Amino acid sequence: MLLQLAILYCCSYGAIGKDSCDGPLVSSLPQSYFRSSSQLSNSHGPGFAKVNRRDGAGGWAPVESNKYQWLEVDLGERTEITAVATQGRYGSSDWVSSFLLMFSDTGRNWKQYRQEDSIGAFTGNSNADSVVQFKLQQPVFARFLRLLPLDWNPNGRIGLRLEAYGCPYKSDVASFDGSGCLLYRFGPNTTPILTAKDTISLKFKTLQNSGTLIHTEGQHDRSLTLELHKGKLFLHLRKGTSHMVVSLGSLLDDLHWHHVAIERVSGHVNFTVDKSTQQIQVPAELSPFEINEISFGGVQCHGTQMVLSRRNFHGCLENLLWNEVNVNDLAKQHQKVSITGNVTFTCAEPVSVPVTFAGAQSFLQLPGAALHLQFRTWNRAGLLLTFDLQQQVGSLWLYLSETRVRLQIHKAGFGLNDGQWHSVDLTARRGRLTITVDEEESSTAHASPSFPVVSGNNLFFGGCPDSKNNQECRNPFNVFQGCMRHIHVDNNPVDLIKVQQMLIGNYSDLQIDMCGIIDRCSPSHCEHGGRCTQSWSTFHCNCSNTGYSGATCHSSVYEQSCEVYKHKGNTTGLYYIDVDGSGPIKPQLIYCNMTDQTWMVIQHNNTELTKLKASSGMNQHLAYFNYSADAEQLGAIITQAEHCEQESVGFLNMCVCASDGSPFTWWVGRTDEPQTYWGGAVPGSQQCGCGLQGNCIDSDHYCNCDADRKEWAADSGLLIHKENLPVRWVVVGDIQRPESEAAYRVSPLRCHGDKNFWNAAFFNKETSYLHFPTFHGELSADISFLFKTTASSGVFLENLGIKDFIRVELSSPMDVVFSFDVGNGPFEVRVETGGMALNDDRWHRVRAERNVKEASLCVDAFPGATQKAPADGHIHLQLNSQLFVEVSAYFKPGTSVQYTFKEPYELTRNTSTQSQSSSIYSDLTLRGENVSFSFRTTQSPALLLYICSYYREYLAVLLNRNGYLDVKYKLQNSRDAEVFRTSIRNLANGQLHRVSIRRISETVSVQVTYFVTVNLSQEDFNLTSDTEFNAIKSVVLGKVQESGELDPEIARLNSLGFSGCLSVVQFNSITPLKAALLYPNTSPVIVTGPLSESTCGSSSPANPYPAETTHPLSDHSGTVGTGEPIVNAIKSDSALIGGNRNMFLMS
Repeated sequence: MLLQLAILYCCSYGAIGKDSCDGPLVSSLPQSYFRSSSQLSNSHGPGFAKVNRRDGAGGWAPVESNKYQWLEVDLGERTEITAVATQGRYGSSDWVSSFLLMFSDTGRNWKQYRQEDSIGAFTGNSNADSVVQFKLQQPVFARFLRLLPLDWNPNGRIGLRLEAYGCPYKSDVASFDGSGCLLYRFGPNTTPILTAKDTISLKFKTLQNSGTLIHTEGQHDRSLTLELHKGKLFLHLRKGTSHMVVSLGSLLDDLHWHHVAIERVSGHVNFTVDKSTQQIQVPAELSPFEINEISFGGVQCHGTQMVLSRRNFHGCLENLLWNEVNVNDLAKQHQKVSITGNVTFTCAEPVSVPVTFAGAQSFLQLPGAALHLQFRTWNRAGLLLTFDLQQQVGSLWLYLSETRVRLQIHKAGFGLNDGQWHSVDLTARRGRLTITVDEEESSTAHASPSFPVVSGNNLFFGGCPDSKNNQECRNPFNVFQGCMRHIHVDNNPVDLIKVQQMLIGNYSDLQIDMCGIIDRCSPSHCEHGGRCTQSWSTFHCNCSNTGYSGATCHSSVYEQSCEVYKHKGNTTGLYYIDVDGSGPIKPQLIYCNMTDQTWMVIQHNNTELTKLKASSGMNQHLAYFNYSADAEQLGAIITQAEHCEQESVGFLNMCVCASDGSPFTWWVGRTDEPQTYWGGAVPGSQQCGCGLQGNCIDSDHYCNCDADRKEWAADSGLLIHKENLPVRWVVVGDIQRPESEAAYRVSPLRCHGDKNFWNAAFFNKETSYLHFPTFHGELSADISFLFKTTASSGVFLENLGIKDFIRVELSSPMDVVFSFDVGNGPFEVRVETGGMALNDDRWHRVRAERNVKEASLCVDAFPGATQKAPADGHIHLQLNSQLFVEVSAYFKPGTSVQYTFKEPYELTRNTSTQSQSSSIYSDLTLRGENVSFSFRTTQSPALLLYICSYYREYLAVLLNRNGYLDVKYKLQNSRDAEVFRTSIRNLANGQLHRVSIRRISETVSVQVTYFVTVNLSQEDFNLTSDTEFNAIKSVVLGKVQESGELDPEIARLNSLGFSGCLSVVQFNSITPLKAALLYPNTSPVIVTGPLSESTCGSSSPANPYPAETTHPLSDHSGTVGTGEPIVNAIKSDSALIGGNRNMFLMS
């Protein structure tokens, strides 16, 4: 029987009715199943917090609206929870706009649900009536849910109604106390079956940070062990003295359930802990093996005697499956599984109430003197405890400094910022002060001050109150950020729940009944071997000696080819080449010959002439060529190069081929296939160069060496077919004959040209675009290219997801913008050139990078720009479209393109804005927007663009009868619309114009680019009405079909329709025209009337109606002037982006 551990999804966790795990869980619960921190009145109690119900006062509201309030629901038993929904309090101005979601099995020791990595906060409501639902990316298995409001309506108070969705959950548990284990032994009559796949999956909750969960023994002294050590899981594979170990997970001793799966498929193992999976390529000597027995909870179980070689597991195992066999069930039935020691089938829940010190204002104040506590942190420094001494003789500080616990100038312990729990005991007896760390004698320090060490009235943990009148507490050190638990004062445990209820002590900015520590280095986001270190709030990457730089060691410090070094002005020499840039292939030191053509020269170990003499004991001579670059590097270099070659030279007076034509001598390239052609010949020909040219010294043979003459004969030439290079082996045969001799030489591999560097794409109209595959850069990605243009603006490249996007554009002649949205709002990085125009028809380099710590943009040698990632973490970039440049379309009077947002109160049970929906909810309030588009028309007046809300608010962009551009805002029903008129007249002249509208609160900037003269006008205006644009309903291009509520002026313009061209239309992250033309079946777009993709976005006059042709990047066809992009044609003419002649050079 083979071992394999598989990723078993929720059905293997014990979920029931998995096909429809979306039933409501809260609406039918009695009021007694609800709890809260407080309630404003009996009618505002937590039992009224049910979605779409109007009982009581219409929902829950606490006495005070602050960050210490919470609403809790008891589901009655452990349940699989797949979605949550929130709603404000009915008929009020009370709602929650952001919140945290917590879960627990016991109603104690809560754990925060994180949507993705470190993202924890959910976006809530913007009014009291709408329901906002979130489908959880990973289901929660818990009995208790708790919601903690973070923000609420500033003009109201906290008000909440709640629903959760899911299904029942089946749980089979076994509890181990450190002395027991389960042994699953395959009987002597059982014949092992070699399967293609074996799996083990389980959940565990541990009471100690170390212990063995699984141990297998197999034939031929092979074993597998899954061991918990200091809160991390280690998978050991052993055979005799051979040993392989892989670590995954961190902080797993948090008294919560964690999922583990091990899957063996052929020669690799998938090791999964919670949401992280690592694929392990297993060496042959440790490959899957036949198993004799598996023990759970300890290393070995034999009968009633257990042999311990390391600490046994102390905790609970749930839903323990071996190849879909429920081991816990077998153990309860005493079938095939023997029990040793104390193993029970219920899971005792320990009572532990940790407290989290999360920020600079966190502190805990308690009365007392002597104390004991445990803490865990990532920070190297911070205050643990301080108190004033009696009779005002001074203060005492117990603190961390450089990972040591210090009391004044005395110290004990070391390396205490490792995220593990550490205990501290502070006692004062008979004038002697003692500190003990982790109950170890070696970590004990004493002090005997000359004054009595007796505390005043209060002890302060973590920090001090932020009060000018505070005289009891002074903190000259850093605040403590981490967790504490098991706090004892005067030898009595402190009830932190009473502290939370304000019955004893005082506190500020604490998270009581949870430990909020997370490991930001597991898994590590430091790439290319960068070393990850962390503090409480962030992580850092040390990129020293990696060859990479940046916040996550993503960007190579070396160039990708000799061609690039030469382009930068370097001369012949040795250079580190990173052939795939930020990819996984390591840099390599390579010789660049730049004397004439630029050559990359890759040496090997056998470039000298090698002579062979006859050997009676050998039929063949085998030569292996070991290159200065490894196989992966060589493959990438050859693929990227335009041309590669190796010279092969042979001097023989023996035969290359036998009399029957079979080869005596051949070589092997990177395909591992024998090659029988030689320099100057073609693959499969079984010839040398002279045979192809017809000038061999013996016309009956195709190689000079086959003439079999006594004098030396030579065959030489270039091997130029890249698919077979480089030469890895040479086999020389026919060396057993007396007096036969040979000599051979294979030159270094030489390559020139860089297809990635000289990879030009040309566009001669705005409707020409390149199709790239979907851009994959979930956590880290970079984009670089060269461009030249005479256009004043244009989108370089763009990729879209359902809500996410990534875009690089020239927003003006002096600005390049890198913008993206990874689900937590749009971000923008902008480089300004300080008046230096980029549309000068010269080459300019752009490089953009986005990773989990920051986004950066560099343009030429101008100062780069950086935007830090949001403080609450990051979300994976999820894109699903092709990478392309924007398109244009021609409109007729009856044409309408309407992009519709979902109604703010709509609730669809199995979808959410965070996951599946292809449209975007309008349940948001905009305090600013970015609108941009290009247009060409001879019609005036005309309605160009109309954006409206569900509350009859709107933004309209129109041309008046004189051809001026008007921007019309109505954001307050009680006031008339405000009209902002630009100064450029006669924009209805049939020429291409670019409009950009950017509003931040009351400030509105309007920029109009007049392409014929490349004239740019920017004007700023101020709104005097409300600045909030609530619940966007739709973006309309052309004619508005739902015209019943239009104001009279817009209704008059709308009746005329719009005739002309619209191009590059964008509203914030939405591109409605692109959605209509490229994704009509998957986007929330309604097209009415004729709409045709057109060349009307070109700045030169053109017929807008011809059909357009596009090609993928691999298609090199097309000629200048056809509208087709031309790739790798650097001598061709230029192209069009945004209406002018441009060229991209992607690198």
